[in-house]
Amino acid sequence: MGFIAGWYGTGIDRNQAHELAESLKSCAPESTKKTIGIRIAESFALVSDDKRSLKQRDCLLALTGHGFGPLEAIVENYKTKGADFIKDMQGAFTLMLLDEYEKRLLLATDRLGQNNLYYAQTPNGIVFGSTADSVIAHPEVSSEISRQSIYDYVYFHHCPSPHTIYRQVQKLEGGQLLTYQDGKIALQYYWMPVFSEQGAYSLEQSGQALRNEILEAVRQSAADSNVTGAFLSGGLDSSSVAGALSKVYPEQAKTFTMGFPVEGYDEIEYARIAVERFKTQPHEYYVTPDDTVAAVPKIAAYYDEPFGNSSALAAYYCAKLAKDNGIQVMLAGDGGDELYAGNERYAKQLLFNRYYRIPGFARTLLRAGLYNTPDVLLKNKILFKAKRYVEQAEVPLPDRLQDYNFMNRHPAQEIFTGDFLTGIDIDRPIQSLRDCYHRPENASALNRMLYMDWKTTLHDNDLVKVNRMCEMIGVEVRYPLLSNAIVDLSCRIPSSEKLKGQQLRWFYKQAMRDFLPEAIINKSKHGFGLPFGIWLQDHQPLKELAYDSIGALKKRDYFRADFLDHAVKMHQSIHAAYYGELIWILMMLELWFQAKNHH
Repeated sequence: MGFIAGWYGTGIDRNQAHELAESLKSCAPESTKKTIGIRIAESFALVSDDKRSLKQRDCLLALTGHGFGPLEAIVENYKTKGADFIKDMQGAFTLMLLDEYEKRLLLATDRLGQNNLYYAQTPNGIVFGSTADSVIAHPEVSSEISRQSIYDYVYFHHCPSPHTIYRQVQKLEGGQLLTYQDGKIALQYYWMPVFSEQGAYSLEQSGQALRNEILEAVRQSAADSNVTGAFLSGGLDSSSVAGALSKVYPEQAKTFTMGFPVEGYDEIEYARIAVERFKTQPHEYYVTPDDTVAAVPKIAAYYDEPFGNSSALAAYYCAKLAKDNGIQVMLAGDGGDELYAGNERYAKQLLFNRYYRIPGFARTLLRAGLYNTPDVLLKNKILFKAKRYVEQAEVPLPDRLQDYNFMNRHPAQEIFTGDFLTGIDIDRPIQSLRDCYHRPENASALNRMLYMDWKTTLHDNDLVKVNRMCEMIGVEVRYPLLSNAIVDLSCRIPSSEKLKGQQLRWFYKQAMRDFLPEAIINKSKHGFGLPFGIWLQDHQPLKELAYDSIGALKKRDYFRADFLDHAVKMHQSIHAAYYGELIWILMMLELWFQAKNHH
């Protein structure tokens, strides 16, 4: 956790400045407010943690996060290298540096953007903050909602960077540096991964390096044994982190696990296998429908922007269980799938890429034959699947990844009102994915998908989910698997070793085979979803919360009323799980609007 907020060069005079700075401070997490101080100068104000800020000569530096080293050394490096100092930064951080002599403000995030940093340009300057709420608290920043971001939210289930739910407010992506000078903003990616397919590679040496780096990253991330815990879902990543923590604190490592009493959604047995192997001190909790009703409005309200990832509920109760047991720092396993190819969609997409190994003239003949096949023949399963395969393969990456997206299966005109769609760019979500996918140089299709997920899955989604829920409870969270060393190592592993044929995370599993239990190594991939759609069928208080929210959403001019009615009807029929997710994201959108008093 941590907090930064402030402004540079806006039209706030010193008489107003202190009162405004206090209002920005009120946006900080409750658990951090005791250590937050206020600095005010002629055209500048900073609200930040006194222990993580420094005034040295002409420079004022403030950070959030951990693992970045002495502040004095960072300022000295800036004095020597200028803006290039950021390339040497380690750890998880958001950073603000004001050079008063050069009249230059720098804002940056770590390579993967483990925390968010928001900003808004004003007529006279710039406002920045760890939260969107702290930025719109400034009188020169509008809280007008971006309709485009509502569309993007329904597409992604969150508001993707660099945009936010507010029209005037932006947020940095991972590995970005913002420079504000002479009234202008300049943005750059100061770090881009360099993927290697041809370098010297040894499974044994690289596997040993990975194990060593995970242990070192956990050691660096851990606090005292009494106040450090680890999320443990029973998957590869959380088990790796929990196992490493047990090496740092033998028989003292504390692990925290959520379960769901619904078949197909509960993995607690695998968490118990890890507990047995690593001799951790386990803590378990089963989330219920009543828990959902109690927590959902509070969760929706706490996020800066509408946030539709339903596993936020499990993160909330896991953090709460940890806090109730005296934990101050939680270690999370996020990142392993996105670094070492653990998602089924990667393997599936590479199957489609094999289509392009067929000579062009043969592809043309195959396509013509299948596309002109009479419908009566397509009742043959083999022919139907062959046609479907070609249709999907003909769509290039990354567009093909969105084939099953609800928004690509239904015309926007069936979902949104005509007035809402005026001025909406329905191609913006997919274009943002294309831009990200093509950004790395000389990268394989697999590595491009991984890099894209560092932004879309980690920075914009999973890390936001865990960060905010831990912050809400008052626990700091750290991500050992996202250390610079582990990310760099992943870039050196050839694509063919990360994903061998259709074997997900092949290299990672080989590297960890003598460390993790076989049952966890060999278990099938399982998402950490919430059985919301199942519960919603029979639990009346949950049904009232969800359906009342959908009803309230009709009063806004975003969605067609018949679409909202259809979503409820389809959930009540045979599509409980699928339409349950849709109802969740619509419910969370409405509850967020209500909490923020947007009418």
